[in-house]
Amino acid sequence: MLSHRISLLSESITVAISSLAKELKAQGKDILSFSAGEPDFDTPEAVKKAAIEAINGGFSKYTAVSGAPDVLKAVADKLKRDNDISYKPSDIIINVGAKHSLFSLFQVLLNHGDEVIIPSPYWVTYPEVVGYCGGKSVFLPTDDASAFKITPTQLKEAITAKTKILVLNNPSNPTGSLYSKDELSALADVLKGTDVLVIADEIYEKLLFDGLQFTSFASLSEDAFQRTITINGLSKSAAMPGWRFGYIATPNKGIIDALKKLQSQSVSNVTSIVQKAAIPALDGTIDEDIEFMRKTFEKRRDLAADALNKIDGISVVKPYGAFYLFVNTKDICADSMKFSKELLEYAGVAVVPGIGFGMDGYFRFSYATDEKSIIQGIERIGEFIKKNYGK
Repeated sequence: MLSHRISLLSESITVAISSLAKELKAQGKDILSFSAGEPDFDTPEAVKKAAIEAINGGFSKYTAVSGAPDVLKAVADKLKRDNDISYKPSDIIINVGAKHSLFSLFQVLLNHGDEVIIPSPYWVTYPEVVGYCGGKSVFLPTDDASAFKITPTQLKEAITAKTKILVLNNPSNPTGSLYSKDELSALADVLKGTDVLVIADEIYEKLLFDGLQFTSFASLSEDAFQRTITINGLSKSAAMPGWRFGYIATPNKGIIDALKKLQSQSVSNVTSIVQKAAIPALDGTIDEDIEFMRKTFEKRRDLAADALNKIDGISVVKPYGAFYLFVNTKDICADSMKFSKELLEYAGVAVVPGIGFGMDGYFRFSYATDEKSIIQGIERIGEFIKKNYGK
C-alpha cells in the first residue's frame, strides 16, 4: 500500500529517543533527558510581541511563496551584517525550519546516483533525505584526534565525476566542532575548478565559545559565494524550535526558482504570523537575549565536559560551538545502542547513541538543560559505568 520511497526513510533517532524519554517521564519514571536538540530557554519577549501584533493586525493572509518582502529583507540584512554576505531578497526563500530547507534542496538538486559528501559523524537527517531523493551519501570519517573535522586531502580524494554536493555543518551537530576561517579556506581551495555545490548548514553560528568568531563559507571568496547554498534558521540561536522558521540563500536563480516551484505545490508560504515574529530575531532586537543564552551554554559546556572527563573509561573533546558533547565510550563499550539503552533503563538517563550519527562507540549529550540536571545526570552516568563496566 505504501510507496517504495517511504521505505527508504528511517525515523529520526533523536526525535525517537526524546519522545521515549518524555513518555517514560509521563509514566512517573525518574528520567533525566539529554537527548533533545532544542534550547531549554523560552522564546524572547520581543518575538512573542511581534507575533501578537501580527495576529491583532490581521496579518493572516497568504504571503508570497518565498516570504513576505519585509521578512526577506530582514534575512538579507542579517546575512550582510552578521556574515558579510551580500544576498538580495530575491536570492532568499523562507522555509518551515531548516530541516524543510534541506529536504527541499535535496529534492530539487539530486538525480539518481548523484553523490553527496557528508563528514561523519553527521546530523541524522542528511543521509536519510539524500537516500530518499535518490542520491548516494559518501561519508568522510573524522575522530577525536581531528576534532571531528575533515581535511582538504580527504575532500579532494572523495570528489568524483558524480559528486554533486558537499554538506558542511558548521558548528556541528553532534560534535560541536568548529572550522576556522583558514580551515574553511583550505576546503574551498579544493573545490575551485569543480562543479561541486556546498550546502552550508550554519544554524548554530551564534552559539560559539572561548571568544571564537564564526565564518560563513559563502563569505570566503567569490568562487565560494557562487557555489554555496546557505541554510540557517531560528530554532537554536533564538530559542524558536517550535515556530519553524528556516531559510535558504543562494545567488543561483535557477535553484531559487526551483525551490519556489516545489514550495508552491507543497506548503505554499511559511505561516504568516511566524514570519512577522522572525523579524526581531533577525534584525538585532534580541541580540542581548541570544548572548545571555550563549554565555549560559558556555558555562554548561565547561561544567559537563569537565565532569564527564573525570569518569574513568570515557572521554570527550571540549567543543567550541552548539550545545552538544560527543562522548567516546570505545574503551568500555563500542556498541552505542546497547550502552544508551542500558543507560536509560538502569540509570534513567536518556542520551542519543552515536550510531545514529554514523559513528558507533559514542553518545551525544545535550547540555541544553539546567545545571542541576546536568550534575545529577553525569553522576548517574558515572555510577552506571562503575557498576556495569568496572570503571
